[in-house]
Amino acid sequence: MKGNKDAPPVRPGDSLQQESEWPEIVRRVRNRTPARLLVGRAGAAYRTSTQVELREAHAAARDAVRTELDLARDFPGAFVEGWKLFEVSSRATSKDEYLLRPDLGRQFSDASRAEILRRCSASNHLQIAIGDGLSVTAVAAQVPRLLPLIYGGAATRGWSVGQSFVIRHCRVGILNEVGELLRPRVAILLIGERPGLATAESLSAYMAFSPRAGHTDAERNLISNIHARGLSPERAAARILNLAEQMMKNGASGYRLREEPPKIGPV
Repeated sequence: MKGNKDAPPVRPGDSLQQESEWPEIVRRVRNRTPARLLVGRAGAAYRTSTQVELREAHAAARDAVRTELDLARDFPGAFVEGWKLFEVSSRATSKDEYLLRPDLGRQFSDASRAEILRRCSASNHLQIAIGDGLSVTAVAAQVPRLLPLIYGGAATRGWSVGQSFVIRHCRVGILNEVGELLRPRVAILLIGERPGLATAESLSAYMAFSPRAGHTDAERNLISNIHARGLSPERAAARILNLAEQMMKNGASGYRLREEPPKIGPV
């Protein structure tokens, strides 16, 4: 029986049974991205399975934003003890205040400033801070693998690294206060990215050469999408160390510095 010549053509995604008939380029594109491409439909709506996946991803994103940082829960005990991590806070006193008042997340509380000065040495090559940002989930998933790689790579280069610490209710602009307090050559902030519907585990590394009051994003560099389906911790560490080396060599960061690809080899 011949098909109806007036019927609309079947498009990729209209039926899961048609996937084997998709062009090779369509299959390759779909396999290389976590984006929900060609997921099919039921009438004018998504299939039930797609709707459920979207709701699950949205719930994970909300949880990542709303969850409060807890060192004992979010990091292995041996990791916290081994790296002697301690917690400080911005001026935001709650998650709600942090979300409503970004300015408070860019400044340390008075008690935190005193604690940082008491426990951290100044004028190192690198100073690493870990901020909860908008995804505690990302911090818990990526930092335990990434932090040792950065320290190890710095050691092979003969760089000094200050005592790392964790910042609750943290915004990127707090890098300026890290610079003012500890005067490192390069300050690095590992911070949870705003989660999307592809992953809630994406971490960013913001970096600045000798940051100080008044600096903006124009003076910072960013390495983003550090997660299982994006930039691996190993590749991220190589880029962070390579970029830090460029900053120290050129005495600049941000718009004045163009990142050069790291050499292939061990971190």
